This record gives sequence, structure tokens and C-alpha cells, in this order.
Amino acid sequence: MKIKEIRPRVFRWRGKTVPLPPHFCTNPMDLLPLPKASMQTFTFHEWLVVEVFTDDGHVGIGNAALAPQVTKQVIDLYLKPLLLGQNPWDIEFLWQHMYRKTMAFGRKGIGMVAISALDIALWDILGKSAKQPIYRLLGGKTKPRIPVYASRLYSVDLEELAKEAKRYKYEGFKAMKLRFGWGPVDGAEGMQHNVALVRTVREAVGDDIDVMADAYMGWTLDYAKRMLPLLEPFHLRWLEEPVTPDEIHGYSELKARGQIPIAGGEHEFTLLGFRHLLEAHTLDYIQFDTNRVGGITQARKIAALAEAYSIPVVPHAGQMHNYHVVMASLNSPIAEYFPLVDVEVGNELFWHIFDGEPRARDGFVDLDENLLGLGLTIRGEAFEKFEVIE
Repeated sequence: MKIKEIRPRVFRWRGKTVPLPPHFCTNPMDLLPLPKASMQTFTFHEWLVVEVFTDDGHVGIGNAALAPQVTKQVIDLYLKPLLLGQNPWDIEFLWQHMYRKTMAFGRKGIGMVAISALDIALWDILGKSAKQPIYRLLGGKTKPRIPVYASRLYSVDLEELAKEAKRYKYEGFKAMKLRFGWGPVDGAEGMQHNVALVRTVREAVGDDIDVMADAYMGWTLDYAKRMLPLLEPFHLRWLEEPVTPDEIHGYSELKARGQIPIAGGEHEFTLLGFRHLLEAHTLDYIQFDTNRVGGITQARKIAALAEAYSIPVVPHAGQMHNYHVVMASLNSPIAEYFPLVDVEVGNELFWHIFDGEPRARDGFVDLDENLLGLGLTIRGEAFEKFEVIE
């Protein structure tokens, strides 16, 4: 079996989008004197889908959501020539070849996102060739179903926030995550607004539901240290990305305080990146995303390393490329789940692109063992809802 063609395409959403209100979600731009709807900077209404074709008829599908047009260029110009004519079963060699060929510019960020998309497509081929779902190639099932948490609950009117949280509880979710809306430039008043968000969700769902909260890199270390004691009464399962990804000492200090478990890693890359985080004792939960971190080839190694440190892995974003890793790892107790809603930030686009993504039922997702490889196909309707950039 040889790789005969690689086709990366960008799917650009051309349907309706929901405008984001002020203070919708904290983010790194909040420290600058910009309009209050700064989360608009982090919306993404494009998605990269790459197909890898083999000479015996298999087609592997990979995807990436960060900077899709530039990621496509990296694949076309630098990575595609390395893979053509190669045997996809030599997947470790192919990953190392892509990584080392692009090391000068690609070991973190967009270069690694491109490698991730291709690596997922290669694993999809392996599963289809072996007539098995990917999780079986990674060791098989470690749980009958995957518990998932509802991940939305942005900073909106408190009455609406409470209604949404209650709806997720009614639908059977045993955990859910909210986003903070205020950061350092908003001072002590903003802190009280943040506390009100957490209090509203906690009171809406009670104490028998896990509640997590995400600052999305929008706080400074000083601000986070001031927020921790204010949040402690609400028994958060974790506080996510309280500071920017490179603030390793800040993560370590917050974790050492032991007030609230600290989660992060969504914006970290490769096994070596997570080795540094683990050695520095930065995280209570690891949250890589398989389509950023280096694909399944790296995700499985990071999951094994995290297990050795007794640090649970709860990947960012859910979706099939992460669910297979979670299913095969006893150290992954839960997965993220983005409910299907109108397109706003962009997290929802995969529902419109792929068939095969499992819907949550009673707070769980099932992986159909009859779906081979990744278990996804491109929806025919996607070519009507999106502008497709070849």
C-alpha cells in the first residue's frame, strides 16, 4: 500500500453566524485597549479537511481548525512531497520525517497543526486497512462509553445562563464548563461579575454536577491569584487556561496553591512540550487537542507520559480524533463535548462538515465499533453550506 495523492481543502462557512456580545469570553486580547467584543479575534469560520488516498483504494480523512489556509499551504508546499509514494503503515517514520523536515519553523504552531491533520488521516487509513476503529489499534476499549461534559455556557445574561445550565443537566450531563467574561483590565468589579457567572451555574445545577470554568488565556498571574479564593467556595473541578501558555512558572505557582485544580495544554505541542509541563508540575489536567498536538502519533505518547505522572488527560474539543484516544486510555476519565448550536465562535462547524460524529445521550457518547478508522465521512451537504478552497 502506497500513498498516491493528498488533497487538502479549506471549508469556509458561508451561512449565518451569531454575533458575539461584549464580555462573551475572556482571551489574551483583553489586556489591550480594544473593543469589548475582543473574542471576535478568536473566532474561526473555516476548517481544513485533508484526504490522503492510497493505491489500493483507501481514503484517510484528517482535519484542523487553526489557521486553515496557512495550514493548507504548509501541507501543499512542505509535507505532501514527503508522503507521496510512502507506505502509511510506517507511521512513526513518516511523523518523524515531517517533524524533522520542518523543525526550523514548524515544531510548534501552524507547522505542527499541519502535521497533526495528516497524521490523523494516516491513522484513519490504518484503521480502514485493518478493518478496525482506531481505538482498537491504540489498545482497545477501556470503558463501555465515554462520559462527556457539555462545553459552552459563555458569559451571557445570568437568567439565560441558568436556563442553559439546567438544560444540560436535564439532558443527562453530569459535568459542564462555563467561560469567564472579565479579566485584569476590568478590576475588582469584573471579578464580581466572574463570580456571579460561577455562582449562577452552581446554583442552577446543584452540588451533584461537576462545574469547570475557562479563562481562555485571558488573565495574568496576579489576577488569577486574586480570583482563586473568590472561586473556591464553588468547588470547581478545574480552572482552565488561567494564564497564557508560556507562563509555565505561573501555572506551577497556581497549581502549588492547591485551591482549585489547574487545567491546560490546549495550546501546547508534542511530547517534548508536555514533558516540560509535567516536569515543572504545572497541571492537574492535561488538555491537548489531537489535531494540534502532533496527531494521534503524539497524543498516544503524551497520554502514556501523563499516566506515569498520574495526571488525567481530558482533550480539548472532543470530536472523533480525540474520542479514540480517550476510549483507549484508562487515564482519560471524561471528554469535552460541543453541543450543536448556531455557528458563533466556530467550534460548531465540524457538525456541518462531517457525518459520523456521535451525539451525546445521557451525558455519554458511544463509539460504533462498526465504523472503521476514524469513523468520519465528509457530508455531501458541506459542499452547499461552505465555500470550498482547493
